[in-house]
Amino acid sequence: MKKTNKFGRRGWTPDRISSLEGKTYVITGANSGAGFEATRILLKKGASVIMMNRSIDKSNVAISELHREFGRDAKVSLVVLDLASLQSVREAAVNLLGKTSQIDALICNAAIAQIAKKALTIDGFESQLGVNHLGHFLLCSLLFECIEKSSGRIVMVGSQGYKMGEKRIRFEDINYEQDYTAWNSYAQSKLAQMIFGYELQRRVAAARKEVVVQVCHPGASRTNLINETASLRDRILSRTILPLIAQSAERGAWPEVMCATEEELESQKFYGPTKRAETVGPVGECSLDPCALDEEAAKELWALSEEKVGYKWSI
Repeated sequence: MKKTNKFGRRGWTPDRISSLEGKTYVITGANSGAGFEATRILLKKGASVIMMNRSIDKSNVAISELHREFGRDAKVSLVVLDLASLQSVREAAVNLLGKTSQIDALICNAAIAQIAKKALTIDGFESQLGVNHLGHFLLCSLLFECIEKSSGRIVMVGSQGYKMGEKRIRFEDINYEQDYTAWNSYAQSKLAQMIFGYELQRRVAAARKEVVVQVCHPGASRTNLINETASLRDRILSRTILPLIAQSAERGAWPEVMCATEEELESQKFYGPTKRAETVGPVGECSLDPCALDEEAAKELWALSEEKVGYKWSI
């Protein structure tokens, strides 16, 4: 059944945002792509943005570009974060909380994709699962108290790729020791991230915490997500075919900005582009495969994630 877009034919756009003066947003992976464009939108509306990026050099280039566009007084800064290292996540959380006591939204935007040859993080996790899910799982836990005190939000940036792999978490072989493929391991990592987001929604509601959790996806957007670590075939597709069918990185940022700012959103929903198999077009509610709402898998994944990162949530 076709869904009616509650935001009208044009869908949600940043025009719905009035002023964000006095608000502080934290975005992982914000020096390029959708994260950078989300930063631009939020700065334009008067917010403060703290980027959490791995590369200092790339971040300085991005911040310089934002200063040229918005002036030297633009409220944008950097906290170095490498999601592939749990120690880096812990240090970044401490540094972030030293810079601000207010987080109106944490946007978990950073991701890696299509790693052709299996790689492990410094902590021994399959790299895509480690970065896309486990790193964000720990970061959210360490910042949760500050977000709650701010009556803030957590935005999980998923992917339509979550339902294009095995559509389950491979608990018996979480690191893909057997039958590794770049696509299946990426799909698992994004499914894990989304299952975590919906389980966090349920736990926050049960505990009556003043935190909003939303899950979205950017659709097919022209970003540098698929880079030199992808296979030759995937790099060719990314550089030749994707630009012809994909939307801009700015449009890809709209769903995460919407989830960070819009009041009229519901739980247990998946937001993103709604046209052409939900890859481009007006932003609104998208279809959601039941595998993302599997509560038994969510409980098992939560317990496993706490064990892997060495941190037990209080909710």
